[in-house]
Amino acid sequence: MPAPSLHASAAPSAFLSSGPVPLPAGSTAVVYCEGRFGEQDGKTANGLVRHSEKYEILSVIDSTRAFRDAGTHLDGSPNGIPILANLAQSIVHAGGVPDYLICGVAPADGLLSAAQRVVLLDGISRGMHIISGLHEFLSDDAEFVAAALAAGVTITDVRRPKEKRDLHLFSGRIFDVTCPRIAILGTDGAIGKRTTATLLVQALNDSGIRAVLVGTGQTTIMQGGRYGVALDALVPQFCSGEVEDQVVAAFEGEDPDVIVVEGQGALSHPAYLTSAHILRGSRPEAVIVQHAPGRRMLGDFPMVAMPTVASEVALIEAFADTRVIGVTVNHENLTPDALDAAIDEIELDLGIPATDPLTRPAHELVEMVLQALPALSSPRSTRIGA
Repeated sequence: MPAPSLHASAAPSAFLSSGPVPLPAGSTAVVYCEGRFGEQDGKTANGLVRHSEKYEILSVIDSTRAFRDAGTHLDGSPNGIPILANLAQSIVHAGGVPDYLICGVAPADGLLSAAQRVVLLDGISRGMHIISGLHEFLSDDAEFVAAALAAGVTITDVRRPKEKRDLHLFSGRIFDVTCPRIAILGTDGAIGKRTTATLLVQALNDSGIRAVLVGTGQTTIMQGGRYGVALDALVPQFCSGEVEDQVVAAFEGEDPDVIVVEGQGALSHPAYLTSAHILRGSRPEAVIVQHAPGRRMLGDFPMVAMPTVASEVALIEAFADTRVIGVTVNHENLTPDALDAAIDEIELDLGIPATDPLTRPAHELVEMVLQALPALSSPRSTRIGA
């Protein structure tokens, strides 16, 4: 196990291949998501079950959905990760104590409940390192610090920002990034932007187009993303500069053909406004908008109606020097026939392609990009020499 530290940082891993990535020894993990797996407030757990390059996810804890397959519950396709009722069952299933206990709940307030504290402290007492993406930093909590020191384990607060002296203001270095950037924005929070971004990067790489992901939330960092920042934990003055810095780092470090930037919230959202900083910091040539036609009200704000996808497209294109090149559809609350109808309606109304990244072929995502950015279909040597 790693040496004890209360501020351990995640080891990097680039999103440059969709193939299996060998994980190092000491990376086994259980994801705690009591009562929330598959829901909006379980988006961290949902993301880790779908994709993780850093941790080997052994099981998910959620007693309300116990003894189902996590992949089947999320997407209708089994992945061999069981949902279990409690930590004791997860340890038995693992055949020993896993290395990490990851807090997979992501409530809007970013705080732990009393019951959740008990489970995480139990994991510490059993010798498990804790990974948390909450706004509440567990490594500042006296009870957690004492327990971790006694057990010789680490607490990693993924959302803890760098010291202010190490943060970046917008500098204009983005103008030196010569490859196109595509931002995956949306019409609400927890609507599938990160999943779409990850699937798009995988599909592009599988097609021979070198793509890299820049994350802007805690889950992407947990999944193993090399480039990213938990944007909603920063003082707003530094947000666009930190996005710019990570895009520049991805460009200089990977020499990609295209950079995909994960979105947060929505430009129209009354509470989650980080899309504005993403647009300003990354200056994307193109935007893909993630929309849930079956969602009537904002997920965390049921007093506010969902925007239409057309209004979000118009707002994005009015706010930034960019264009929306396609719409990706979240199929929640939709039957297959309703999903097909929604996609057809979007394409007819907006005149741009639409697809569901989770149920339709990956090549539809690639075609969406190539239709808007045809230069990416040229041989790489031709593009570099252009």
